[in-house]
Amino acid sequence: MTTDAPMGPPNVNDPQRFGPPAPVTDGDVTIWRDVIVGEAPGFRPLTLDLYRPPGDSPVPLIVWIHGGAWLFGSNKVESVPLLPGDINNRILAAGFAVARVTYRLSGEARFPAQLHDVKAAVRWLRHHAAALNVDPTRFGVWGESAGGHLASLVALTGDDPALTGRVGILEGSDAVQSGVIWYGPSNLLSMAAQNHPQGFQDHDSPDAPEGRLVGGPVQSLPTESAAASPVTYASAAAPPLLLIHGAEDRVVPAAQSTELHEALLTAGASTTLEIIPAADHCFVGAGLPPIVTTSLTHFTKTLL
Repeated sequence: MTTDAPMGPPNVNDPQRFGPPAPVTDGDVTIWRDVIVGEAPGFRPLTLDLYRPPGDSPVPLIVWIHGGAWLFGSNKVESVPLLPGDINNRILAAGFAVARVTYRLSGEARFPAQLHDVKAAVRWLRHHAAALNVDPTRFGVWGESAGGHLASLVALTGDDPALTGRVGILEGSDAVQSGVIWYGPSNLLSMAAQNHPQGFQDHDSPDAPEGRLVGGPVQSLPTESAAASPVTYASAAAPPLLLIHGAEDRVVPAAQSTELHEALLTAGASTTLEIIPAADHCFVGAGLPPIVTTSLTHFTKTLL
């Protein structure tokens, strides 16, 4: 297991490797599939799928980051509990393009490789915005669970040179202008203390997803764990964020979103917190379509 290996930037002008491929259409939606946005030596290429709604003017873009405990998951399909939300189609219907990105999982590389990978996707999208007909000044990020953790970090560390990484296009901005975070870990060091009474996981265990992400038990690696925690980066410079969490989440404690929300308020940032009563992880036990509506309303207010 490794983090980014030292490497020079790829040839970002090579259309066979790092330029937008020819799109396909599905009805009135334009799709770029399996776009390569960067490569780290020894790893699979980092890719994304981009969907753009019809229209001649540049549209705002939402970067969608899948969950899966940093251990598994795919940008191709939603997890089963999220299927009723019809998230991709609803994003498009609301007038946004959506880029579904990939990142190295914790079995492939330790943090911050995952953050570096998503930032590489943001920079690629902004670099090619004109060709894709998206507005580079109106980027949002939306993630769920482990993807919510990465979405928080992308939103809170825009253009931080210490977290740029060495993957993909290194020039240009990786900042976003808005974010929606669904039940994302916010402080790896407080997850165990905040655990639900029927929580599934000892978050301080070396085998916990958080431990696999940072390379050992989080309490034994406080510096690394803090560096991987969104609360560390709360500041007044944060873009507007909407945090949504199920009150009965047995995987990621709801107090994680409360903790980040309070840190952002203290810093003077624009933040909104919604706790969904009786909802478990992935909002199981609650109706998903209204939560998608709330999330899209946030993006409509902040990006359209």
